[in-house]
Amino acid sequence: MTTEITPPIELASDGVVADRFGHRTPVVTAEHLERITAICATDVSASGTAEASRDWWPLSMHWALRGEVPKRAVAVCRPASTNEVSRLLAYCNEHVIPVTAAGGRSGVCGASTPLHGGVLLDTTAMHGVVSVDDESLTVEVLPGTFGPDLEAHLRPLGLTVGHFPQSFDIATVGGWVACRGAGQYSTRYGKIEDMVVGLEVVLADGSIVRTGGAPRAAAGPDLDQIFIGSEGTLGVVTRVWLRCHPLATSERRAAFGFASFESGLDACRRILRRGGTPAVLRLYDAPESQRGQGGDGSVCVLLVLDEGDRASVDASMSIVEEECLATPECAPRDVELVERWMHHRNDTSALQALTKKGFVVDTMEIAAPWGRLSEIFDATRAAMLAVPHARTATCHLSHSYVDGACLYFTFAANPPADAVESTYAALWDAGTRAVLAHGGNLSHHHGVGLNRARFVREALGSGFAVLCAVKTALDPNGILNPGKMGLPVPSDWEGPQWP
Repeated sequence: MTTEITPPIELASDGVVADRFGHRTPVVTAEHLERITAICATDVSASGTAEASRDWWPLSMHWALRGEVPKRAVAVCRPASTNEVSRLLAYCNEHVIPVTAAGGRSGVCGASTPLHGGVLLDTTAMHGVVSVDDESLTVEVLPGTFGPDLEAHLRPLGLTVGHFPQSFDIATVGGWVACRGAGQYSTRYGKIEDMVVGLEVVLADGSIVRTGGAPRAAAGPDLDQIFIGSEGTLGVVTRVWLRCHPLATSERRAAFGFASFESGLDACRRILRRGGTPAVLRLYDAPESQRGQGGDGSVCVLLVLDEGDRASVDASMSIVEEECLATPECAPRDVELVERWMHHRNDTSALQALTKKGFVVDTMEIAAPWGRLSEIFDATRAAMLAVPHARTATCHLSHSYVDGACLYFTFAANPPADAVESTYAALWDAGTRAVLAHGGNLSHHHGVGLNRARFVREALGSGFAVLCAVKTALDPNGILNPGKMGLPVPSDWEGPQWP
């Protein structure tokens, strides 16, 4: 079973595809291409390089309708083994050729866009499950493996990884790791950084390193965490060891309606404080409840689902019911709302349809301590709605932890055609500044890529210098995914940056 890569929106073309960005790119000669092609399967066709050089970043969908990609790679390389990745990176490092790693290209922040041209390293030829250790509950899997293929291998063995992001059908294991992803069942199973047991990574010079592998080791810093979330800027992940779990033998669902988003937030906080860990705990504000969860505009709907061993599920759901019903003006809702969400949770057709009509639409997910969520909820929506041409800014809580939770904002605007890009950037500026000013973080699970790169220095503060030092140590020539994560690029590549 092999999952196909699904493009976000059709790339309009009359035979010519233009670059939207003018970032400086080093020359890749015919001799370079000949040597690269000898290392692994390589595509230099106009159509192949254009399609592979874009992801699901909503702004790039507008450009695609005009026959533009952010920036096209010179070559798309598809290594089939760690050895081929090592040889490819060693050659590109020696000749200072940029390399941008990509998997299913389901990211929504432009992380896999090859801003400085060069090589697009497509990992999807490295796919499949290598081994499963049922006794230790770990699985060894290659980075280009798509979510459905991984689960299809594990489920006949009575196992699951439990990682189900909205992009599950079109995202790869390597992408989950690179962007520090979260699945929709994360309160039960954790985010990807909680699931990784160990990694095999190829560094910029072709060196192959292995990290992790032992439970709760105390042999210095956890080196897995250097590469998880690094978005291909520090190394290319070529093998992943993940924790897995026995398939659930029990499932329970519930739905509740709250008089306010703040009272729903507090109920969720109390549930986690008492040790409740339902797999799904999704609280929608009144507009989102009215739009998709059966609300009338005056209620905030909470959807709950848990799965696992019956005893643990019953205990967790008992806590949920007690805390929700102890909240003034909270009442049970039709549990069929959960089933409706299950059927439509991965549907992104509205995004494509609105984009084709000229609307600016995107989502911004952040996380913050419980004590800051209410003010972030208010301040961020207000900041976005103050942007000219803004039409809506709504929110739901999607992932919860003992110390805080993720708020997921959806915003839309209807600017004139010549103001699409400026409106998009202004909405992100307004929303992000509001989040950071009120104690939230930059991203919970979508990552940074290009879209959020301009905020990284501010978000990390003094820690940004540490990140830059790690980049310099592991990739001194700066060839790995240059222009992302707010990291500096080689001086002779510097030039106008977006936005």
